[in-house]
Amino acid sequence: MSPQIRDFDNDWLTPREVAEILGVSAATVGRWARTGMLEPAVRTPGGHRRYRRVDVLEARDCNQSTEPDTDQEQMKQEVVRLYEQGWPIRRVAEKFGFSYTKTRRILVARTSLRRR
Repeated sequence: MSPQIRDFDNDWLTPREVAEILGVSAATVGRWARTGMLEPAVRTPGGHRRYRRVDVLEARDCNQSTEPDTDQEQMKQEVVRLYEQGWPIRRVAEKFGFSYTKTRRILVARTSLRRR
């Protein structure tokens, strides 16, 4: 048997696999695709997005920084602002593509939560 050589230029990833590599949720990958921040390389006949591994790794490497991420901080401030305006945690989480738990952690660290 000959060893398989992997062609990383044509190694297609699903949104879930992209999310794992980038450390975000699959919903965030979908939102980035819809807004043009991360373009899928192809769409399957069923309309599913597929991304090239090299493109995803390149995007990850370009976005890594040693400085605090100001976009993340602004997003967290927006999470708090919407919650303080009366939005339920689940609705805030959906808006940003976060899990309920992650959204709740952001809020607990920055504001007092409402009683149910």
